[in-house]
Amino acid sequence: MRSFLVTRFAAAALLFGALHPVQAQIKPTPTDTTRKYANPGGVPSPVKAVWYKSKFVRAMAIPAVLIGYGAISAQGDAGINHRERTFVQKQFRPVSTGFDNSLIIAPYFELAAVALAGVESHNDRINILLIIAKGEAVMLASTFAVKYLSHETRPNGSDNLSFPSGHTAQAFLAASIVHTEFRDKSQWYGIGAYTIATSVAALRMINDKHWQSDVVAGAGFGIMSAHLAYLSHRNRWGRKAIGRDVGMAPMYFGNGTPGLTISWHPSH
Repeated sequence: MRSFLVTRFAAAALLFGALHPVQAQIKPTPTDTTRKYANPGGVPSPVKAVWYKSKFVRAMAIPAVLIGYGAISAQGDAGINHRERTFVQKQFRPVSTGFDNSLIIAPYFELAAVALAGVESHNDRINILLIIAKGEAVMLASTFAVKYLSHETRPNGSDNLSFPSGHTAQAFLAASIVHTEFRDKSQWYGIGAYTIATSVAALRMINDKHWQSDVVAGAGFGIMSAHLAYLSHRNRWGRKAIGRDVGMAPMYFGNGTPGLTISWHPSH
């Protein structure tokens, strides 16, 4: 009887051991904490974009081509400038210079009209005004600096400030801002603005104020100025009342000079 109990106890012990094996205690390997804070979130590092795919390079590509072409072809009354001037003089008659002087800010009138019609722009109004101010500063500084450095004589011989065309630069700056602000709503806003700007460039040649190289480079300076204004713009408050309470509208002053009126009604 005693041997039977011993046998049963031994069998039970073997069965318990099979179900719950004794695990050997293994000493844990110490963790390397020397790079604990190298990437605490475990987020893979972003891959650096190739330089030619950066925003700056993409923004400057078209202006660089236009300015480069204008600089290479700026040969006075020779080469392609001579051929284009001869063609224009045969096909068109001079237009009143007052017209192209007024048309240069027509894209801004379009910008104001579309905004007043209730179409939501990319930026609020206060930030659009800041972008316009920066773009105008860049455009005026760059074009007039190059004018005085290049010393290019106008086709009509009136002065030596022909290259690049400031009127064309102004028109394309305004057109680029219109395109950027409303391209998400409709591409036709930008198409209309660029059509106006191209008309200004054509009128400058028709009125014998600029060579073809001048207006092409002027378009490049205008687009470049707009792009630099947007790339450098960081002062954004979002779509708060400070922007929505600012209004813009076209206006003609007493002497017939066109311009923009700006009104601000602060919220209480």
